[in-house]
Amino acid sequence: MEQQADLAFFSAFYTNTSLYVVAEPAAIPPAAVPAAPATVVAPAPPPAVAAEPRPVVVAPVAAPKPAPAVAPVTPGKLPSLAGLNLQPNPAPQPAPPPAPVPTPPPAPAPTPSVPRQPTATSSPVADTPFSTLGSNPNGLVILVRLDPVRFQRLPKNVFLNNVLKAIRLIMEDIVLINVESHLPVALSTLRKTLAAKQIIGFGKNLLDVAVYKTQLYEPVLLVNDVAYLPAAEIELIEEDNSRKKLLWQAMQRMFLS
Repeated sequence: MEQQADLAFFSAFYTNTSLYVVAEPAAIPPAAVPAAPATVVAPAPPPAVAAEPRPVVVAPVAAPKPAPAVAPVTPGKLPSLAGLNLQPNPAPQPAPPPAPVPTPPPAPAPTPSVPRQPTATSSPVADTPFSTLGSNPNGLVILVRLDPVRFQRLPKNVFLNNVLKAIRLIMEDIVLINVESHLPVALSTLRKTLAAKQIIGFGKNLLDVAVYKTQLYEPVLLVNDVAYLPAAEIELIEEDNSRKKLLWQAMQRMFLS
């Protein structure tokens, strides 16, 4: 079928057209003049035959694939995933290792604190307030704890003047100190202004260095060769003869021995 169509096409294309002329060989004598070549007319081609139309081949078009039906969602029930074309998730890539954290230098070890030893100047009793009567820094020191009015009257006390007379002293030879706190007065504080070597305490808790080291009417030798005699309050001794006797015996050991 295709061959006939080709022949019909070429016949119609070359109608009334000389395709080619073929020269026939002839013997030419040496002296003869060449004759003019004869013209050969090609035979006429056969009449053109109408070409049959070629059938058009139409390629079948693929019908679109129907979309997968999704099951309706029933209230109270999750939709089915059976009809969905799910692609598997790619495998997770491992996270890069964390950057190394620089290790801080070790903290210096704390220096152990050394407990501070209490001194006479850092002790609370170093600031114990007190008042004085008398001006002899080298004389006998008498400690009491009285209210200011009674302390001002103390130099005229008959019993105290008799006690001083027994050891050959008078009021001008001594210094009276009134401790104005429940805390004792510090001996180191007294020694800043007084150089006396004998102290009598009429009462309790009057001198810091003698609080836990003495008993009543027992004279003792303290630091810096200071002699200290603890006794009861003047009012108690004044009304009790037995206390008077104990005081007199202690003063003899301290001043007259």
